[in-house]
Amino acid sequence: MATTTTLTTRLITHSRKIFSPSLIGALIILIPVLIVAFAPSVVTHLNPTDQDFDAIFAPPSAAHLFGADNYGRDVFTRTVYATGLDLQIGVFCVIFPFLFGSLMGILSGYFGGWLDVLTMRAVDVVIAFPFIVLVIAIVAMLGPGLQNMYIAVSMVGWIVYARIVRAEVLIIRNSEYIEAARVLGYSRWRIVLRHILPNAITPALVFIASDVTLCILLGTTLSFLGLGAQPPTPEWGAMISEGRGFLTQAWWVSVFPGLAIALVGIGFSLLGDGIADLLRVGQR
Repeated sequence: MATTTTLTTRLITHSRKIFSPSLIGALIILIPVLIVAFAPSVVTHLNPTDQDFDAIFAPPSAAHLFGADNYGRDVFTRTVYATGLDLQIGVFCVIFPFLFGSLMGILSGYFGGWLDVLTMRAVDVVIAFPFIVLVIAIVAMLGPGLQNMYIAVSMVGWIVYARIVRAEVLIIRNSEYIEAARVLGYSRWRIVLRHILPNAITPALVFIASDVTLCILLGTTLSFLGLGAQPPTPEWGAMISEGRGFLTQAWWVSVFPGLAIALVGIGFSLLGDGIADLLRVGQR
C-alpha cells in the first residue's frame, strides 16, 4: 500500500514537471511563431488583401479554411499574417517601457534624492488615470496608426517597470552583500551594474510575459476602435471590427481572429505564471 502511494506521488510530481505551466505556455506560443515563420507555406492565398467578389462570405471549406469576409478575402490567410503583426505589437510595446522603466527604477531607487522625487511624481500622475484611457487619448492626439500607438504605450507603460524595479532596489540596496561591496571600495556604478541590476531586474522580466499579453490586447482594442492598424492591413482587432456587423450572416469573420487572440493570451499567461513559480521555488 505504501509502495503504491509512493509510486502515485512520484508519478504526480513527474507529470507536474512535464506539464508545467511554463512548458505548456511555451508550446502554445510556439505554434503561432512557427505559423508566422512559415506563413508563405501555410497560407492558401499568398496575399492577405486579395479580393474575390465571387467568394464573398464563403463559409469555411477546403478553398477557404476559415471562410471569406465581406470582400471575399481569405480569413485564414489574413489571420495568419495578422498573427505576425500582433506578435510584433506585443514585443515592440514592451521593449522601450521595459528598458527605460527599469533604468529609471534602478537609478531612482539606488541614488534617491531629486531623481527619485521626480520619478515618483511622474508615476503618481500617470497612475491617477486608467492606462487605456491615457493611451487612447495620446493616440487620438497624434493620429491613428501603429507608430503613434507605440509612442503612446511607451509614454505610459514604463511606469509599471519603474515601480517594480524601484521596489526591489530599495530592498536590495541595504542587504549585506551590497554593504560588503561598499566596504571593499567598489564604485557606485559597479555596484549598480554588477550586483543590483541582476537581482532587481528579475521581477520585471517575469512581468514581461503578462505585459506582452496586455499589449496584444491593447493593440487589438485600438485597431477595433480604428486607432491602431489601418485597413486593409490584417490585424485581429480590425478583423473582428470588420466582421461584427455580419455575425449572424458570417460568424467566421470575427470568431477565428478572436480565437487566435485567446490562444496567444493563454500561452503568454501560462508562461508568465510558470516562470513566476520557478522563481519562487528557486528563492526557497
